Amino acid sequence: MAELVPFNTPGIVLVLLPLLLFSTTRADLPGTWELIVQDAGIASMHTAVTRFNTVVLLDRTNIGPSRKALGQHRCRRDPNDVILKRDCYAHSVLFDLGTNQIRPLMIQTDTWCSSGQFLSDGSLLQTGGDRDGFKKIRKFEPCEPNETCDWVELRDTELITGRWYATNQILPDGSVIIVGGRGTNTVEYYPPRENGAVPFQFLADVEDKQMDNLYPYVHLLPDDGGNLFVFANSRAVKYDHRVNAVVKEYPPLDGGPRNYPSGGSSAMLAIQGDFSTAEILICGGAQSGAFTARAVDAPAHGTCGRIVATSADPVWVTEEMPFGRIMGDMVNLPTGEILIINGAQAGSQGFEMGSNPCLYPLLYRPDQPIGLRFMTLNPGTVPRMYHSTANLLPDGRILLAGSNPHYFYKFKAEFPTELRIEAFSPEYLSPDRANLRPEIREIPQIVRYGEVFDVFVTVPLPVVDIIQINWGSAPFATHSFSQGQRLVKLTVAPSVPDGDGRYRIQCTAPLNGAVSPPGYYMAFAVNQGVPSIARWIRIVS
Repeated sequence: MAELVPFNTPGIVLVLLPLLLFSTTRADLPGTWELIVQDAGIASMHTAVTRFNTVVLLDRTNIGPSRKALGQHRCRRDPNDVILKRDCYAHSVLFDLGTNQIRPLMIQTDTWCSSGQFLSDGSLLQTGGDRDGFKKIRKFEPCEPNETCDWVELRDTELITGRWYATNQILPDGSVIIVGGRGTNTVEYYPPRENGAVPFQFLADVEDKQMDNLYPYVHLLPDDGGNLFVFANSRAVKYDHRVNAVVKEYPPLDGGPRNYPSGGSSAMLAIQGDFSTAEILICGGAQSGAFTARAVDAPAHGTCGRIVATSADPVWVTEEMPFGRIMGDMVNLPTGEILIINGAQAGSQGFEMGSNPCLYPLLYRPDQPIGLRFMTLNPGTVPRMYHSTANLLPDGRILLAGSNPHYFYKFKAEFPTELRIEAFSPEYLSPDRANLRPEIREIPQIVRYGEVFDVFVTVPLPVVDIIQINWGSAPFATHSFSQGQRLVKLTVAPSVPDGDGRYRIQCTAPLNGAVSPPGYYMAFAVNQGVPSIARWIRIVS
């Protein structure tokens, strides 16, 4: 019997009712799935894509044996580890997208529920964690796949305040702000600043009995100075990190708490036009108190709030997803749409606290009117709930990794620890759109703020519309929020034929780091909604 796709969005029931007379099978829904790796050796709690087209997968050290040995007689020795005093297993690996090979990496201190962000030089900053990782700062400087880069623990610098469940965000000057953490209502910076850890009263104000102020949603706004939109629990503020001051309080978002452990997700819509407007989307979450009550079967809510954070008089506009969802991941697609994937339809975040996995991805189309923004996509078969991740790849696919709803690795359970790596291909990668897919032939490797530069592309069919050049950051994905994620649609001129089937597109780089913080981006050419394979580009001052 064909499987019906549920639609329960208020305001469009009458529109969609005739469609329900026809059953919709999985094969009829957009998007395709593929299994890439059967056994990655670890269940990734944190995932990040590097400019060398490799992927860093990271778990935690106090989980006991993983399924990937470090090899070469490499072992981590920790007399305080209650599980393994001598640990010869990898808890981080490097995945090569070109060969699908897995190389073990070595971390020395616990990265459980830590935070991260790429720096402007392309290295991955990784901060905090549990136990011996509470104050630690680590770096991973990515390298070519055939080289042997690995994690380095900084010896001369550590966090001023220990941080567990914090959020990192790169700033316009290339420094990183580290916000909050369990019992840590302060901010601090990397590189460290003279004033050390600075109190952030907002985080204390929104703390409740189950600490719904953890992993706050932090978005860098493209305004003068690069203020921050910070959301925790159900409230948000605009924060001027330069003077440590809240400069605007936003109205509360109805629907209960949205942050860890209540498990909603957030993304900023693509920045475009004159780059003066930033809209924030926050979707899903658990019922208030579900975590403390251990209400595993409490239905998640499916409300989304959207707000123009740069408006003089901002208000939340709410809408309903087709499914209630917690622990979903939001991914900025190269087109400007947002993919919502992974998660569950009941419970909350936490070990063995979720149920009823949500296998259906959703496509959020921000330019459509309310009631038509959500498209239900082809469901997967692998439940990915607590401690799972989703990351955009340079070829336009979405990498899915992890899901470990247990304290240790546990493979005999209703929702076992998940070691498989999958990829989801949105409809723009379907074969019937291949003749629209552009290919970037030439693009600068480095551009400066405000620089005008040319990108050369080829397309199988003649170009009939503006080809966009959109670049996206490579975020640090963990716990249903991608730290540092943003998509910028560059200012472009109409494409001009350049001979030999090529088209020249004149682009203008953003003027400042509030729009695009310095660093590496995946630059996509997008033709009629179909993105190219990305080329990595670096923006500098």
